[in-house]
Amino acid sequence: MQFIDLAEVELESGSGGDGIVTFRREKYVPAGGPSGGNGGKGGSIFFTAVENLQTLLDFRYNRRFKAANGGKGGSKNCTGATGDDLNVDVPCGTMIFDTATDELLVDLVEPGQTFRVVAGGKGGLGNAHFLSNSNRAPEYALPGQPPQQKRIRLELKLLAEVGIIGLPNAGKSTLISALSSARPKVADYPFTTLVPNLGVVRKPSGDGTLFADIPGLIEGASQGAGLGHDFLRHIERTRVLLHLVEATSDDPIAAYKTIQQELTAYSDTLVTRPQILALSKIDAVDEEEVAEIAKALSAMAKQPVFLISSATRTGLDPLLQKVWQQLDILAAQRLAEKLALEQAAFPVKATHELPVLQ
Repeated sequence: MQFIDLAEVELESGSGGDGIVTFRREKYVPAGGPSGGNGGKGGSIFFTAVENLQTLLDFRYNRRFKAANGGKGGSKNCTGATGDDLNVDVPCGTMIFDTATDELLVDLVEPGQTFRVVAGGKGGLGNAHFLSNSNRAPEYALPGQPPQQKRIRLELKLLAEVGIIGLPNAGKSTLISALSSARPKVADYPFTTLVPNLGVVRKPSGDGTLFADIPGLIEGASQGAGLGHDFLRHIERTRVLLHLVEATSDDPIAAYKTIQQELTAYSDTLVTRPQILALSKIDAVDEEEVAEIAKALSAMAKQPVFLISSATRTGLDPLLQKVWQQLDILAAQRLAEKLALEQAAFPVKATHELPVLQ
């Protein structure tokens, strides 16, 4: 399946049905009267986030969506049929922008979350609506409202909890294949991964955590160089960044600095996101050299450096334990913030003690 995370589509809601002009022709009702019904409402277009989609591939070939029009009003004050609404499924994490104004209309994150992007036109009024004491036989009706038309841009940001980042050929794809059942393409040359890969890693409790292998970033990625500009936005959804530095690199310290600079240039919040630093491919380097690189990296990043080899599965268990610990800390922080907001919105009033009778 192709991974498509950008798409532009055209939307058109249904137009409202026209009201009509008719008069009753009933037996024993000589005066008759207006009986033209109102037109039916046009269909709207809704977008719904679903869990069973991971890409915007469906929008590569289907770029125009139109809802059904409302029906004309009928005689005997019958309202026209309502046009069927059109519901479009998108992956969770899809952002919808109005291309004309570049305004973010909605960010569909939660499964089942639905948003109406274009509303159907209202039906026109039939002549029965205009009956009054001063106008006993109105001979006019209103047309239905025209449809709404809008061109939108869909952007998909992956909803992975852990994002694996690093320069090309840092071992990201090998790591995610070692930790999960994902089988991305692995080779000994840069830019092997051209699209993000997702893998579910099981916690000791049995719960699944989604890891995302973000395609290799290079210097200038935040300005559009390489593949990074297209996929940096996927890191914004992640809660923890797993930063891999290749032990066989010519300059591991420079590799670490390059990624940090690109994160800072792309978004001020990314560089402050919790990061776990790991030195990969240690099986291909002498132990003494690995120790020197790890010591220099730790001093530069001011945090511990995990030594791992995905090929031999060395150091993966301690690395995962650190990931689970960091996710638990973030979950506790989010819970505390939620409780604080609820208490601020609904403060508990102090109870007054009743006086004690002597």
